[in-house]
Amino acid sequence: MGRVLALLSALIAAALLAWLNERPPEPKPATAAAVDFSAHRAMADVTAIAREPHPMGSPANTRVRDHLVGRMAGLGLSPQVRRDDALYVRPPPPSAGGSPGTETPSAYPPSIVGGTVENIIGVLPGRDRSLPAVALMAHYDSTPDSPGAADDAAGVAAALEIVRAIRSAGQPVRDVMVVFTDGEESGLLGARAFFARDPQARRIGLLLNMESRGMAGRVQMFQTSRDNGELIRLLQRTAQRPSSSSLSVFVYELMPNDTDLTISNAAKVPGLNYAFVGRQFDYHSPTATAANMDRGTLQDLGDQVLATSRAAAFDPALPAPAPSAVYSQLFGDIIVAYPTWGGWLVLATAAALIALGFVRARRLEPFSLVDVARGAGATLSTVLGAAAVLHFARRATGAGFGFMEQRILLAQVSRWEAAAVLLALGFLLWSACELARGRRNIALIPLAAGVGSSLFGGFDLAGLALGLAAALAAAISYGRPVSRPAAWSGVLAASLAAAVLAQALAPATAYALAWPLLLAGLGAAATAMAVRRGLAAYALLALLAALGLAWIAGTAHILFLGLDMPELLAIPVWLAAILVWPLGQSVEGAPPARLVGPLAMGLGLVLLVAVRLNTPWTERHPQATQVYYHLDQDAGRGWRVAFLDRTPWVEQALAGGGPIASRRHWLFRDPHDAAPDRAAAIAPPEVAVARQADGAALLSFIPPPGARTFVLRVRPKADVQLTQVGSLPQTVTLPAGQWSRISWEGAPQGLKLRLAPSASGGVDLRYSIGLDSWPAGIAPLPPRPATQMPFDTSDTTIVTGTRRLAW
Repeated sequence: MGRVLALLSALIAAALLAWLNERPPEPKPATAAAVDFSAHRAMADVTAIAREPHPMGSPANTRVRDHLVGRMAGLGLSPQVRRDDALYVRPPPPSAGGSPGTETPSAYPPSIVGGTVENIIGVLPGRDRSLPAVALMAHYDSTPDSPGAADDAAGVAAALEIVRAIRSAGQPVRDVMVVFTDGEESGLLGARAFFARDPQARRIGLLLNMESRGMAGRVQMFQTSRDNGELIRLLQRTAQRPSSSSLSVFVYELMPNDTDLTISNAAKVPGLNYAFVGRQFDYHSPTATAANMDRGTLQDLGDQVLATSRAAAFDPALPAPAPSAVYSQLFGDIIVAYPTWGGWLVLATAAALIALGFVRARRLEPFSLVDVARGAGATLSTVLGAAAVLHFARRATGAGFGFMEQRILLAQVSRWEAAAVLLALGFLLWSACELARGRRNIALIPLAAGVGSSLFGGFDLAGLALGLAAALAAAISYGRPVSRPAAWSGVLAASLAAAVLAQALAPATAYALAWPLLLAGLGAAATAMAVRRGLAAYALLALLAALGLAWIAGTAHILFLGLDMPELLAIPVWLAAILVWPLGQSVEGAPPARLVGPLAMGLGLVLLVAVRLNTPWTERHPQATQVYYHLDQDAGRGWRVAFLDRTPWVEQALAGGGPIASRRHWLFRDPHDAAPDRAAAIAPPEVAVARQADGAALLSFIPPPGARTFVLRVRPKADVQLTQVGSLPQTVTLPAGQWSRISWEGAPQGLKLRLAPSASGGVDLRYSIGLDSWPAGIAPLPPRPATQMPFDTSDTTIVTGTRRLAW
């Protein structure tokens, strides 16, 4: 019973510590000291910026720009608006999706994304203007249907409050630059223009970027520039309750995600990237309002960035490139960092402690090396089995995979996360007890999960493979009772081998295994690999487990929120097994210890059923809908088209035009629901092509009034060189007979393309134009129920047509 109480005490204490560590700080009031960051002061700007959606090129974004210019002038930053064109050539899009403007991947050689941006630059002068500047960067545009209170009004407001606080502390040693980029949501366009051509970019010696993928939670410093050794030492010296690790930096670099820091990193500007990911339901959503913004999260963002930027602003020297560090936060303000070779010292210390515990255990309670091998095999079985169970759980929710499909889970994310944690932890504890009993029945759980995954959404090879692999590992490892010291020795030996491999191949990640192994090694040596019983031994194991599990929980939470891949929680399960196994496995696996795992899994299944059956749509978490008016100027007809779920409101919105049917059009890759409507009175674009004196062909496109975005699809009869887009030189080959795509935003005056044809010829042109409103003269959409909301560019107008041009 003592071991069970120690286990439960460790789990409860770990949960409490993890909860306290993941809580943002209390927001400071507007009366806080002038040198401090105040979330309440910053919220005034969040509220002003996030009054309405303000995408790039919109009148609302111009209003935000003017507000920021005024605020920066009041802070003595001498703001300047830098208007410029920006573009990039992107690879073919993924095959998934069906929103307006998506076509089959084969139609994309090449695809150009660009527009006209208005970056805002301001400088707080330092005592030595010749020194490299510290820059605070955030983007001020939003997505079309989101007010963007967190993404990125929070970052913009935080930058203003931070520079005010720095100014209150006296004149800094060096300039503090504020860079508010435009067009981040449209392809990092503002950052591309700034770092490519703005002379101020070359003055930056340290950049701190602020971003968001949610509306709450702790702030993560999740990305750095290369050679970050001195950057991490600066963070280590200045951080206030930091949340960052070399593992997060390593993982993020493997992901396809980009922020403005991606562009500054390419320009070799030293930098740190901050963001928060809680309440992801609000990401790019109409619910991203100032009222829904977590003030504590804003305080956390300001506290962290202010501490580091202020130190850098007043330091005589900025961090220089140095070999990247292995690092992670512990609790409070503590960051542990060391060079990559230091990981070998940590592993050597852990190995020595584990060896001491192993030797002492065999002297007190002899066991065979075969049983140690069974413990190592049980580790593999547990990790694979947890992945199989979690994979099954994700499939059983019934939610599809994708940004829009998982919104039903994001609307009830706490319940879903609790279900996943209970299922994974319960399977770990059940596995530990069953090894003491020597029963192979544990193999049935991952096997059932693997087979059961195919019951949801069709045959699931990945789930079946995970289940079979876990069951096979269990069948080999289980079969006869294994003592607790032998089993724990096997768990630690397998984990140590994996840590050595990680240290050799990816040293930035090895600490995630090495540090729990160090704690476990201490417990193993002190308790003779858990042979020793009694209050002191149980208390030590419980204390080490509580500290380690609380730390591991932070990694698990970020993995869960950051990636829709709950199978990855099997990695924290592995880390937990290193510390929990001696408490989770009793001598014979008898009750009450044997019941903890099954009870946890049972509660997890109850929550999983609740997630599956619950319809979470409320006024706070409304269901996303998309309805558009499409004017086909070639056919002279209008259509109401819909994507996403066909709710009763969508049926009513479409029925306002006529009978609903499935429809195809070259603009949309997939068939879509549509109903005919009258043709709106919208002027066609002005399109012309003219041969120039130097032999070039100049194609000009002027959209109708009110257009914010347009996409041109060009198919030449023969290969043509595109040499200029707008004001920017750009050499790209437009292949004959294929549709090349040029997407442009924020240019109501239109766009000119300079082509260098080899001979007389021509192009077929398709255009799609976006107007951010429902067309005049067309019956308006019916009022939405409070439990539904427009998403992305819903409730707007799309105009399409074709031209055949010759030169």
